[in-house]
Amino acid sequence: MVKEIAIWLYLFYFKLQFDFFKLFPLRKNKVTFVVSFGDNSVFLYEELKKMQPDSPIVFLAKKNALPKLNPYKSGAKVIPFDNSIISIARSAYHLATARIVLVDNYFGFLSTIKFKNEAECIQLWHAAGAIKTFGLKDESITYRSRRAHKRFLNVYKNFHKVVVGSDTMASIFKEAFQLSSSNFLRTGVPRTDLFFDEKQMHDIKEKLYQENITLKEKKVILYAPTYRDHLLNQFELPLDLDLMYRELGDDYVLLVRSHPVLAHKIDVESRYPGFVYDYSSRWDVNEILLITDILISDYSSIPYEFSLLNRPMVFYPYDLEEYCKTRGLWDDYENLVPGPIVFDSYELVKVIKEKGYDMNNVQQFSAMWNQYHVGHSSRLLAEYILDAERERNVNASGS
Repeated sequence: MVKEIAIWLYLFYFKLQFDFFKLFPLRKNKVTFVVSFGDNSVFLYEELKKMQPDSPIVFLAKKNALPKLNPYKSGAKVIPFDNSIISIARSAYHLATARIVLVDNYFGFLSTIKFKNEAECIQLWHAAGAIKTFGLKDESITYRSRRAHKRFLNVYKNFHKVVVGSDTMASIFKEAFQLSSSNFLRTGVPRTDLFFDEKQMHDIKEKLYQENITLKEKKVILYAPTYRDHLLNQFELPLDLDLMYRELGDDYVLLVRSHPVLAHKIDVESRYPGFVYDYSSRWDVNEILLITDILISDYSSIPYEFSLLNRPMVFYPYDLEEYCKTRGLWDDYENLVPGPIVFDSYELVKVIKEKGYDMNNVQQFSAMWNQYHVGHSSRLLAEYILDAERERNVNASGS
């Protein structure tokens, strides 16, 4: 009850501020990003600046996204987005006066505002595919109040368009957000452009190797599990590192990529020197994928992009039964993943040593989920945004 009151107060104040700033005219060509992650937004930002350098662009950035966006302060406004009174007012102004608003996550303020008819809100979702359910299909929302359910629906109604990389993902969004076919932009996810840029990939790999030469000398295993709420304060690796070090240490290195909020909570490098490295807060995850030979994951969306590289994956859903009950999956797990499934470190080591992968499964998986990822997603989305703005300007001058 206390939580619902706090949410109501926040949304009430946000609506007051937004409705006041709605009295101001929309600013020509203005684009406002609301960012939790940053990677897709950065790729799109760079393309927009190439095509229309004078576009006024604003990033309203959550704390975790600020380090990624701060380097772009010379060409855009980068503003911390939090729940303080001043931040809400400032954010409401930049949202109410933008022609295009792009969001990369669920943001509760969307439940209480109504954009002008000439403005458009585009959901630039942070995942290219989905194993775990979300939105209205998330198992956890069954425990939420009726008021919360209504709030969720109001947020989703404000997604005028949603960017997708495949028809498969569009079908999932239809269920998760109760959207229709007309709501989708089939441009592909901007950050996947990286996997088609040979020069950029080469430069990134060389920088990674310069920082840590071991990554070039041995094969790289990346362990990238999904974020789990209950492990926020006490993250523990569910791997037998003694076994893996003993069996794989001569030929492999293991990179651990936990959620950014768990960075610095892992202390393994000193115990397994030259074998385990914590890359939770170092480098973008897609950059790390470029030097990864084998990916170990569970319910994360990382495999969708990794499949573009046509490399093997192993899936380690050690808490599968519990996770299905508390969060939910879109299908039976074995139908969702393109690699062998293991439930303990012994099986994991065995698969890696015996190379127990079927790369045909990876290729079919990639074809299904990366349908529109062909190397120019950022350009296509930027063209859509700029063409829509030109059309508005023509209509405005005609009237």
